[in-house]
Amino acid sequence: MMSCIRLFFILCSVLTPALCCDWRHYRRYSNNSLTFIRLMGGPLTKEKSPVPFPEKLNKLIRNAEVETKLVFIRDNLKEIAHLYHHGNRSSVTWDTHTTTKFLTNIDRQIEELNTCVSTNKTADHRLRKYYKRLVTRILGHTGGSTSSWELLRKETKLRLDHLDLLVAFIKDAASASRSRSTPTQQQH
Repeated sequence: MMSCIRLFFILCSVLTPALCCDWRHYRRYSNNSLTFIRLMGGPLTKEKSPVPFPEKLNKLIRNAEVETKLVFIRDNLKEIAHLYHHGNRSSVTWDTHTTTKFLTNIDRQIEELNTCVSTNKTADHRLRKYYKRLVTRILGHTGGSTSSWELLRKETKLRLDHLDLLVAFIKDAASASRSRSTPTQQQH
């Protein structure tokens, strides 16, 4: 038993921090962010975004290493935070307190992920390009109208849902890997 514990600590110290990262707080903040994005305004718009998320980037991230996935999640959250600090939100009637709580939770998720991956690593440049196009096409052409902010809120929720699924996939893969590597006791 002692050798298993030593092996575990050796693996944690040798393997990437992403594999030994504590996900408990991240998931709580993620759930809170998803709740706050829904509660800060009325029903989500049915309008479709003029800027689809790049499918090539989705495929790339699905096949990436865990640390790359975590960097991708963190950088998405950074870009989302930047969206809401980018322009003048005075045209929206969102609950100010809930919006503040939403942004605080996004910041906390970023902090949690920064403990798991190097802050020097960044996601594929297409991610930043996607968010720049969102700002330009949605907010830039309308001057920050209420409907453009509502569309941005809808796109944010879709991105957060996708990131939440990616986190669940990482956790499931890690659990499956641990259960495959756990030695079974032989019965005599």
